[in-house]
Amino acid sequence: MSKVESRSSERTPEVVCLGQFTADVVTRPVESLPDEAEFVDDISLHNGGCACNTAVALGRLGAKTAAVGKVGQDAFGDFLINRLQEAGVDTVDMVQDPDESTSATVVLIDRKGERSFLHFTGANAALREEDVPWDLVEQADILHVAAAFLIPGLDGEPLARVLKRAKEMEVCTSLDTSWDPEGRWMDVLQPCLPYVDIFLPNLDEARELTGKTAPEDVARGLSAHGVGTVIIKMGADGSYVRDGSEGKTVKAFSLDEVVDTVGAGDAFNAGFLAGFSRGWHLEPACRLGNAVGAHCVSTAGASVTCSMEEILDRYPVLAE
Repeated sequence: MSKVESRSSERTPEVVCLGQFTADVVTRPVESLPDEAEFVDDISLHNGGCACNTAVALGRLGAKTAAVGKVGQDAFGDFLINRLQEAGVDTVDMVQDPDESTSATVVLIDRKGERSFLHFTGANAALREEDVPWDLVEQADILHVAAAFLIPGLDGEPLARVLKRAKEMEVCTSLDTSWDPEGRWMDVLQPCLPYVDIFLPNLDEARELTGKTAPEDVARGLSAHGVGTVIIKMGADGSYVRDGSEGKTVKAFSLDEVVDTVGAGDAFNAGFLAGFSRGWHLEPACRLGNAVGAHCVSTAGASVTCSMEEILDRYPVLAE
């Protein structure tokens, strides 16, 4: 097992992204699984996994970002490391484990841009509490963990201890979830929530966690579990942010075309965290998240290809 490169003694990231790193094999269009062979328009390889997507997008938006996770010593692992480095992300604490295979997902996109997944957990299952580089985390402004329910070696009490320790270091903690295929939901997440400064689920996930339906009720329910700020991603309906007793919907940007929705939530996270780490207030940071998410769904795959300057030029993020 080896680190990707030797550690520098001077690293002060704005955001450390810890969690899921996956290679996405994206196929389109797929309306149903064929009985035999069927021709499609495109098959392409992209970075995937919530922590990886957010880290790549943050790097391209100009935020000083470090990635922490596990991949295999294989072609998919090399691809993900190279993609992170191309985006300017610090990969010193990415481990390429010779005993594990890199996580991979086959993403099937239909003609409306909606997606379904075939997922292999791979090296993400080998990520453990003891793999967290605390000297790096201590230097960061934000520790962003993604995605709860898909990092089984950390889920539950181990992740709660990680978040608690980061908060004790006065590092802002951010947490994103995924869909829980095993239906455990709050049984797994409950220990973590009192140590989460910023919680970023999508609306479907948040409804499963709380049993509530309306965004304001969902956010109120999550706040009751000890979360500092709740931000609910709602796709074409924008985002809902609740801080303390105040809640507000931040409208999405209108789009002429949606190519696919892969990675849209991760792109939102990156936009929000990029703004928040620059000292932006919650509402403009959410607008930036909406803008980066809009850019993501306008292109193929989970990658964000725009710089911060291009996003701000294209979308009226800072408009009141």
